[in-house]
Amino acid sequence: MINFEEELKRFTPSQEIEDAENEIYEHDITDMTDIMQQMMGELKRMK
Repeated sequence: MINFEEELKRFTPSQEIEDAENEIYEHDITDMTDIMQQMMGELKRMK
């Protein structure tokens, strides 16, 4: 049977994953939520 406590102690994160996470978090990328909020703000200003 798998001993999860022992497995967690031996776990080391992949450097590639950490590098990818850093790249993603360092770039401020507009997502659909940002676009929708901007559109709603413009519609409110138009009224």
